[in-house]
This record gives sequence, structure tokens and C-alpha cells, in this order.
Amino acid sequence: MINKTIVLLSMMLMSIIDNTFGRQADIVIPDIPGYQTLKGDFHMHTVFSDGHVWPTFRVKEALRDGMDVIAITEHMDYEGFPDEIEKDYNKSYEIAAAAAKDKGLMVIKGVEISPRVPPYHHNAIFLEDANSFPIDYMENTHQQFIMKDSVTRDQVMAPFLEAQRQGAFVSYNHPSYKWWDKKDTVLFTDFHQELLDKGILGGVEVVNSGRYNIIAHRMAMKYDLTMLCNTDEHYDMYPRYADTHRPMTLVFVEERSPEGVEEAMRAKRTALYFDDYIVARQKEAEALFKAAVKATINSIDRNGEPILSVTLQNTSDIPFHLQLKSRYDIELLPLGQLTLGPQEQKEVVLKAVWKTPDETQLAVTVGNVLVTPDEALETVFTFKDLNQ
Repeated sequence: MINKTIVLLSMMLMSIIDNTFGRQADIVIPDIPGYQTLKGDFHMHTVFSDGHVWPTFRVKEALRDGMDVIAITEHMDYEGFPDEIEKDYNKSYEIAAAAAKDKGLMVIKGVEISPRVPPYHHNAIFLEDANSFPIDYMENTHQQFIMKDSVTRDQVMAPFLEAQRQGAFVSYNHPSYKWWDKKDTVLFTDFHQELLDKGILGGVEVVNSGRYNIIAHRMAMKYDLTMLCNTDEHYDMYPRYADTHRPMTLVFVEERSPEGVEEAMRAKRTALYFDDYIVARQKEAEALFKAAVKATINSIDRNGEPILSVTLQNTSDIPFHLQLKSRYDIELLPLGQLTLGPQEQKEVVLKAVWKTPDETQLAVTVGNVLVTPDEALETVFTFKDLNQ
């Protein structure tokens, strides 16, 4: 009884500590035309499975980091503290949702389905009851993960069918994770194809814990899956991201509500922000870049030399690594390369103009914005009516 009391008091202390260490400023990311941009993290754990913090700690972290929406996704087949905490996979959501109430943070109910055989780990979010998910493939979940010696496909499929029954959104977590069965080298298995054919599988985690997974990115493009970027955090998040920002899924919503988030995710309107990189499909990537970076132009006579002065203003906290191309010479920038830092404004001079045109373009390749695993974002700024 004493040990149980000590553990619970420690958990509660973690939940009430004023986490002033490593305080992060809210990251400025613009809305895009027609949509609000929300910052989300849809894969995290607490002491109610194999995490090591109380659910309220996850809320404090999210508020500190300026997040808009989170999901706590406990492993439905693992209990980290079975002697101290009664098994209840809805409880972490309930505690977190109560702590987040009236604070501007949405908490989504979720669970992680995590067999060590195909189809491996998946999150199910926007669900009704995490305790309804069957785990008949498990032998022991108490501080260890022991599957039955003989597991049937139906047993492994059962929780996915329950997710479908509850209308949950299901995503494939961290494909190619190191401890998976090395005999099965097909990461998108026939089980995944069945989940896709049944309309169950909707997304894939392209970035996990700040690590970009090119296999998952290719999977998202090939099978038209929503892309996600999550922390999958089990401990205190700050030490891992002390020198950068927290990885996040940017969700472009029509309305700021759980229903709005779900609609956007099912419509694949997401972008991934980790380190200095953005990953998104062309439409969302271009909209986000154009919302963040404003370009204006002036025709100037510089001591008798006609030049065009382009001002690039980054209104976001995302840095952009640019390569510029113009029909005119770009002054002082070899290969037109330019880094436009957060909230930074820079001038780009186009010379050898000789005669000011009515219209011109500045082509831009954004090296740190990926629209496919092999291509950076390419877009164009068009300037008109230069002689007026």
C-alpha cells in the first residue's frame, strides 16, 4: 500500500509542477486561404500504458508549446503500472480533457493498437470507447507484452473492425520500426491492403519523434493516405526538443472543433513541421508558403542603372531555404540561393534589366518544403503592372 501511495503521489506531483523550465514561445504559422491552421500531436502516452507522466502533464506541455489539439493514445494491450492504476484506457483522455477545459486546447480520444505482427502499430482516434477494443491476441499485458503462442488473423483484425464500428480514424504508426519481425520485409502487407480495401486505414505517420521516414512518405503518396507528424512521447518532452521546436501535424480546418479536425484529416489537409522542414502535398505546401512569405517589387533607377528590387517578407516562424530564378541576373546570390529566416525581410536585386517590363516572374524552389519524397516545392511569384 505504501509503494502504491508513493507512486500515485509522484504522478500527481508531476502533474502540478509549474513547468517553467524550457518554456517555449508560441510558434507563428499562418492560416491558409479558406482554412485555419491548427497545430496538433496525435500520438502520445502516459502512465495509463507505457508512458511515465500523468495526463495533465501532457496538457501542460501542449499549452506551453502553443498546440491546438492533441490525442493521448495509450497502448490498449499494455499496462505499465497494473498494481497502482486500474485498467481503464479512457481514463487518460478524461483526465486530460478536464485539465484542458476552457484553455483553448482540444483533446481527442484515441488508442494505439499494437500487435508485434502484421499490421503492427496503428492509432485509432475520434473514437467512442477505448475499453471496447478486443485484445484476444494477448497473453499478458502486465508490465510486459506477451502475445499468445498461436494468434489468428481474426484476433488481430478484431480491434480494427471495432475502430471501424466506432467511426474512428486509423493511421499506420512508424513503419519499419526496428523490433519488427525481420522475416516480414513487406512494410505495406496484405493485411494493410485489406484495411485499405475495407475503408479502415486512412493515414500514415511520416514523422515520428522528429524522425522523417521516407518509406512512410512514399507509402502516403502511393496509397493516398493522410500524412501525420507526431511525437510518440513517453517521457517529459522538453529535453528531446530543447534545441528545436516540437514536431507537429498542421491541420487545415474549416472550423476549430474536433469535427473540423476530423474532416480535415479525412480530406488529407495536413502538413508536417519538424526541425526546419515542412512536408505536405503540393496544394497545401504552396498555400502555406505563399501565406507565410509575401513578395513585393519596385522598379528603381540606381545611379542610372535600372533595377528591380524584390522584397521578401517572412511573416511566420518557419525558416525557408530558397533558390531563386529570374529572366534577369540576381545580384550577390550565387545560384540564387537565399535563406529567409523567421520573421525576416530581405531584398533581392534583379539587374541587367535595361528596360522595365510590364510583368515579370520570380521562380522559387523551397528546398526545405517537400511535396514528394524526391521533390521540393516549386512555385512562382508573378509581378504585374511594373510601369504604372
